[in-house]
Amino acid sequence: MNRDTIKKREISGRIKVDRDKCIGCLGCMSACIVSHDGHSPRNRVVISSDKVSSPIFCQNCDLPECTYTCMCGAMHIDPATGFVLYDADQCGSCYMCVMGCPYGVLRMNKIDGKISKCDMCVSDRNGQPQCVDRCPMGAIAVERGVQA
Repeated sequence: MNRDTIKKREISGRIKVDRDKCIGCLGCMSACIVSHDGHSPRNRVVISSDKVSSPIFCQNCDLPECTYTCMCGAMHIDPATGFVLYDADQCGSCYMCVMGCPYGVLRMNKIDGKISKCDMCVSDRNGQPQCVDRCPMGAIAVERGVQA
């Protein structure tokens, strides 16, 4: 994929965090693990030196480095939703996408060696990411109709 061929796209939704509400309970990570059958969470929570919790999720970037660095096309943009998706069957396990992610949310799944990447829980019946549903403080929401 070439950066010059990427045009602004509408994304069905992007996860947005209200850091003032986050208490660092890791509920979003636990919900993600459960939603993905016990595999590594697709998000992470970092705690700053002044003890502020910050959940970090895939941002479905305007110019997603993970898609440019992926040599086999496993990381790609879904034309229907605008999400950056991962196809494990196409993955060559080179981890270039992991190195290219500016947010550090992509990582190797220790169970199968593939990449753990947020899929917005698209296979979930309620259509909403589990991290959003399970956040006890309401700190996580889906921002709809975003331009990337």
